[in-house]
Amino acid sequence: MTALPAYETIATEMVGDHVLKVTLNRPAVGNAVNTQMGHDMLDLWNRLTAEPGEIRCIVLTGAGEKIFCAGGDLKERNGMTKLQWTRQHELFERMYWTLVDLPIPVIAAVNGHAYAGGLEMALSCDFIYASNAARFALTEVTLGIMPGAGGTQNLPRAIGERRAKEIILTGKPFTAQQALDYGLANAIFEPGNVLEHAIETAMTIAGNAPLSVRQVKKSIRYGGQMELRTALRFEVEAYNHLIETEDRLEGVKAFNEKRKPLFKGR
Repeated sequence: MTALPAYETIATEMVGDHVLKVTLNRPAVGNAVNTQMGHDMLDLWNRLTAEPGEIRCIVLTGAGEKIFCAGGDLKERNGMTKLQWTRQHELFERMYWTLVDLPIPVIAAVNGHAYAGGLEMALSCDFIYASNAARFALTEVTLGIMPGAGGTQNLPRAIGERRAKEIILTGKPFTAQQALDYGLANAIFEPGNVLEHAIETAMTIAGNAPLSVRQVKKSIRYGGQMELRTALRFEVEAYNHLIETEDRLEGVKAFNEKRKPLFKGR
């Protein structure tokens, strides 16, 4: 992978040999998603889909200590025509969907509040570690719109239809502890420790066979949308692609030699 460009609204940093930290970097406006951030993130996700290079896991977080992402930038949207709004949202749709489709695992390190499109962004990641001071909400119905970046689909898949209906239809915030209890967050930590734990987990994932990790992510995501027998067949097809890889041979050899395997993604 060639070096990533310097983006206007997001910051990228390698925090290990194989782990990339991506930071939503508009702290003065709660890391709200504007048109430029849509372009920046779509470009990044497309680059990492096509040429991930040595990157094997990603941690997505927000700048500052109190807000992960406040959602769409409503100041920028104020006064938009229907055409302008629709075109911007089409950009956002591509950005979110490319994140969901990313072959590399993405951990959301939710360092603060995640509202509306911010919660939808966290939901588009593979799992969530959160600050115990964070609040979550899908507030769109209070603004005359509705979730349009996966919220009505990803939230019920994460926590169940009835709970999701309550959250989306009321627009009311809920706590990090509730997010944990509902199964939305995998773990909650003190605010200053969220990123550390997310990176630690990313390092563990990045230390595993990268082709195996990719196949697991693909099998869980697509298999979950199939009836069981077809999904089981899909899993076996994903499995069979790994049998003749160098990493499979290395993994078995390292186990028998009682040493740590050296995976190369081949």
